[in-house]
Amino acid sequence: MIYKSLISRVLAVLCLTFFSLSSFAQDADIEAGKTLFRNNCASCHNKNMKNDLTGPALGGVEDRWADYPQEDLYSWIRNSQAMITAGHPRATEVWGEWKPVQMQSFLNLSDEDIANILGYVNCTTAGNCPGDEIAGGGGTGDQLAQEPESDNTALFIILALVLAVLAVVLARIASNLNYMIKVKEGNAPASRRTLVEILTSKGVIAFVIFALVVLGGYTTVNNAIMLGRQQGYKPEQPIKFSHATHAGLQQIDCQYCHDGARRSKHSIIPAANTCMNCHKAIEVGSQYGTGELTKIFASIGYDPSTDKYIEDYDKMGEEDIKKVYSKWIADNYIKEGGDAGKVEDVIEEQWNGIVKALTNPENGDEKIAGPIEWTRIHNLPDHVYFNHSQHVTVGKVECQTCHGQIEEMEVVGQYAPLSMGWCINCHRQTEVQFMDNEYYKSYTTFHEEIANGKREKVTVEEIGGLECQKCHY
Repeated sequence: MIYKSLISRVLAVLCLTFFSLSSFAQDADIEAGKTLFRNNCASCHNKNMKNDLTGPALGGVEDRWADYPQEDLYSWIRNSQAMITAGHPRATEVWGEWKPVQMQSFLNLSDEDIANILGYVNCTTAGNCPGDEIAGGGGTGDQLAQEPESDNTALFIILALVLAVLAVVLARIASNLNYMIKVKEGNAPASRRTLVEILTSKGVIAFVIFALVVLGGYTTVNNAIMLGRQQGYKPEQPIKFSHATHAGLQQIDCQYCHDGARRSKHSIIPAANTCMNCHKAIEVGSQYGTGELTKIFASIGYDPSTDKYIEDYDKMGEEDIKKVYSKWIADNYIKEGGDAGKVEDVIEEQWNGIVKALTNPENGDEKIAGPIEWTRIHNLPDHVYFNHSQHVTVGKVECQTCHGQIEEMEVVGQYAPLSMGWCINCHRQTEVQFMDNEYYKSYTTFHEEIANGKREKVTVEEIGGLECQKCHY
């Protein structure tokens, strides 16, 4: 009878454990596909699966290959250039659309790996991946295109409880078996150990202390690793500058404003005179009217009413400056057909916006004139060296690779984690553009191997991209 009771308990716990692990395994393919996508595909393909990046959007890729066997799509993913050389119709069509951009070969991916990646692509496109509340977010408007980290805390707690119950049951079984052995030998104690006595034994207490130390260490290290990470950080700026309007609608090249990206370590924040190259002519914004552009004019002393810069502007008092821009705001408001009875309210509202954007009383800065203090978003640690020109000019890396679909963002936020692991994975996967690139002429061996067909590509890793001294000096 005792054995039947014990066996029933053990079977019940094992069944509970099995069903818990089974429910976890249902999501394993999607999670595996998510990891594989990040490690192999994310540097070239948009994470929302709907927009093109360095490579085409992956959403619907299986439909685009539906006229051919599944093995052809798998072969394309593993070695696209081989299929192009063989003259496969669909491979040749894709190459005609995207050349000279070559897809990296992934000979190490198994059929299961590719199936997992495609499963993740499909659920992200449909917006129904397990645990991804904003899966498939397009990065448009106020939404920053990024993938939230899946939170498995609840699952781990459930598994921990199941294991704890199993441990208690097994401990109880071991205690009963020991008691029966002692009974058989004739030296049994007066009573069996109670559950409380088992839980307060030295062995159990030692195990609990060990588990707490491990858990505490893991939590401490994990939080230390995440220190300073701010993926998704999207602060309000002093001036509502829309990249969707400038880089998207107007198609202004990123390097027109951030011209340091092609020639220096820093991409630089554009000075107000860069803004004035256009806004000396375009004095009224299409979205905010005079509300935001007047902040730029006030920072540098440009009077749009007279189309001139004000002499000795930095010596003017706040009231005199207010008169200049109040006139401009009022004249334009009336010109655009605004209600004359509300003009004073409009002036006061916009002037308060100017003062808030251009002054910082907490730091003792109460002057309207002066540089615009933009809020910094991307900020690597001091011990990390990153050179924009090395990536943009030499490596020919697109801005969207690190910053996402910037041309679709009304408010800019940090798209990538910018972690060490993220950079390392990029260096492992990114193919160096050797052809017609004077910066890589010294790598004669690699050029010869490519010419002789011994090598198809060279990654950043192979030219020293993983050496510690490259990023930490």
